[in-house]
Amino acid sequence: MDADLEEVEAWITEKLQPYAPQVALLRGIPGVDEALAAVIIAELGVDMKVFGSVSQVAKWAGVCPGNHESGGKKHSGRTTPGNVYLKSALVEAANSASRAKGTYLRDKFYRIKARRGYKRAALAVGHKILGAVFHMLSGQVPYNELGDAYLDQRSKHHLKLALVRRLERMGYDVTITPKAA
Repeated sequence: MDADLEEVEAWITEKLQPYAPQVALLRGIPGVDEALAAVIIAELGVDMKVFGSVSQVAKWAGVCPGNHESGGKKHSGRTTPGNVYLKSALVEAANSASRAKGTYLRDKFYRIKARRGYKRAALAVGHKILGAVFHMLSGQVPYNELGDAYLDQRSKHHLKLALVRRLERMGYDVTITPKAA
C-alpha cells in the first residue's frame, strides 16, 4: 500500500511541474501545503479571468455566506453547495491556519469562533484564503501577511471601548487618558 501511495504522489508531483510557480505562491499562505495547493489548482485552475471577481469564485466554491432575507425577516443563512472538494480543502487549510502562530488568519479565526462557533469560523477563514488565492493567482503576487495585530490596529477605538466595558463589568472605574508623545 505504501508503494502505491508513493507512486500516486510521484504522479501528482509530475503533473504539478508546469504549475510550480503557482504552487510556490500558494504555499506562502499559512495552512496551505503542497497537497492543498494541488487541490486548489486542480479545482480552480490558474486562470482567474474565468471568474471575474472574488465574490464569483467564492459563490462557485460554496464558501460565500448565505443571505436569505424577505420582508425584513432573516431566514436560513446556509452556504451554497458549491464545489465540495475545494470547499473541504479550504476548510482544512483554515483549520491548519488557525494553528499558525502570529498570523492574521489565526486572529480572524479566533475572533469569529468566539461569536459564531468553530465550523462557521473555519468556513469564514476558508473564504479569506480563497480571496487571497484569487488575488495571488490573478496578479502573480506573493501572500502578504498582515500579522496578528492587524485587526487591533485597524479598530483601535472599538478595541478601547470593548476593554473599558469589560473592566466596568468587573467592577472597576475606568478613565482613559492618552499617553503623552
